Amino acid sequence: MEWPGSLDEYQKLVTRMNTPRVVIDNKVSPSTTIVKLHSARKHGVLLEAIQALSDLNLSITKAYISSDASWFMDVFHLTDHLSDKLSDDPHLLSSFITPLLTAATSDHLSHPTSPPPLPNTSLTALELTAGDRLGALSDLFAVLADLDCSIAAVKTWTFNGCMASLLFIHNVDFDQNPTKLNVIITRLRHVINGDVQPTSTAVSHSDRRLHQLLLPEQPSQSTPLTVSVTIQNLVKRDYSVINIQCRDRPKLLFDVVCVLTDMNYVVFHGTVNTDGDKAHQEFYVRNSDGKIIGTEEEKERVVKNLRTGIERRAEKGLRLEICAEDRHGLLADVTRVLRENGLSITMAEVMRMEEKVVKSVFYVDDVAGCNLVSDKVIEMVKERMGNGSLKVGEVLKKTLGRRKVEEDGGVGLVYLGSFVRRNLYNLGLIRSCS
Repeated sequence: MEWPGSLDEYQKLVTRMNTPRVVIDNKVSPSTTIVKLHSARKHGVLLEAIQALSDLNLSITKAYISSDASWFMDVFHLTDHLSDKLSDDPHLLSSFITPLLTAATSDHLSHPTSPPPLPNTSLTALELTAGDRLGALSDLFAVLADLDCSIAAVKTWTFNGCMASLLFIHNVDFDQNPTKLNVIITRLRHVINGDVQPTSTAVSHSDRRLHQLLLPEQPSQSTPLTVSVTIQNLVKRDYSVINIQCRDRPKLLFDVVCVLTDMNYVVFHGTVNTDGDKAHQEFYVRNSDGKIIGTEEEKERVVKNLRTGIERRAEKGLRLEICAEDRHGLLADVTRVLRENGLSITMAEVMRMEEKVVKSVFYVDDVAGCNLVSDKVIEMVKERMGNGSLKVGEVLKKTLGRRKVEEDGGVGLVYLGSFVRRNLYNLGLIRSCS
């Protein structure tokens, strides 16, 4: 580490103490890679660490969280998306995991005079919220095609009759036509019958923002009983103990900690265990003001938000993975086929690459929720997309193992999230690729 000349020895010591330390052990466990993180405790630092690991497509099979007044130590047992321990390649371990965790949890004290990151001025970011309906995303893409908008990335979630999207478009002719953005926003509000707001392109994390956008829109529908959340107060120790049991899936821990963090709860201690497709998580928490969850109303609110936060990301329907040469109206044409055949899009991620290639994942379902997509529809999608590749299949579960994935010809775009994350960083959309 290079130090500015103005720092004295005491300031250097303080900086070292506040710089996270990452230890990676790939030998102790035969099935997982163990990552230990020591850092100064601050609100949100646990979420940042889990976010960094999740965006590397790493599954957290076990975790131990512990902290005192000013420091915390996290231990994560990690596997890749095929449930294998990580490669023993020291370059992979030291050049990717360590810098990302350090950057994610650092207070950035090494250079106090560094300016904050600037948003990308060549892109415009929009947040969209509306009621979910058949063809909503198709209509959205049709409007953007009609207005000659160049799409950089889109991420859409639907849950309990609500839809939230983050849309990034290139500012191709905004200087020559200063009213174009207002026209886009007005048209989009009309077609989705919802709210559209411009936001900073330096969005910290798309998944966290989608959680936040959908939270106020939650209807009173109850979530499936597959998610069990209980809360018990340890009054003498000033902790509220939250126990969660549900089906395991990628990014489950991130979603849980995201909900707790956004509700201003701090995790002091915790354990995470997975057994096959089952997950058990236990957290000792307090509110940011130091108080436990004191009332029954507050307990009900925490339980409801955790249940919906877990169910919100659950993949629903058949996955369509598309990689095609970009052209005007491509996304509008593909999604129109789905709408005309009575298929709704439950989740979507789209990214336009520098090579003028669009890579995307759509989860589609029929109106009855029976996951029936005919071969005729698949052929129509292929025809509309032109040159490119289309992969059709259900979500790959961690329990499939490497052999099954290799038999199916690779993982394709199974984890588009980190792909989008990495490329948005390259485009300057976000502050760090972690």
